[in-house]
Amino acid sequence: MVENDFVSIWLEENGNPAIEELTRINIEVATKARQALAEQGLGEKDLAVLVDIHPEEITRWLNGRHPFSIKVLELISTKIGAYSNLTSK
Repeated sequence: MVENDFVSIWLEENGNPAIEELTRINIEVATKARQALAEQGLGEKDLAVLVDIHPEEITRWLNGRHPFSIKVLELISTKIGAYSNLTSK
């Protein structure tokens, strides 16, 4: 892409709406994930054990610094749901 083309100048002045929207969604998902954990009385380390992922990766997700993939969201949802079912009986 040419350095001084119209699109580059516009993006530099106004930002990239697609990236801003993805960032907003990622932060929203991270907030909801934290809420779901809190409702189950779980913390980041508990989630790391449940999904068998390094705690630092969990921290990046829950702080909104790393995007969630559909696969990861399904895994977290399944594991939290399974934990909930075990503890509610």
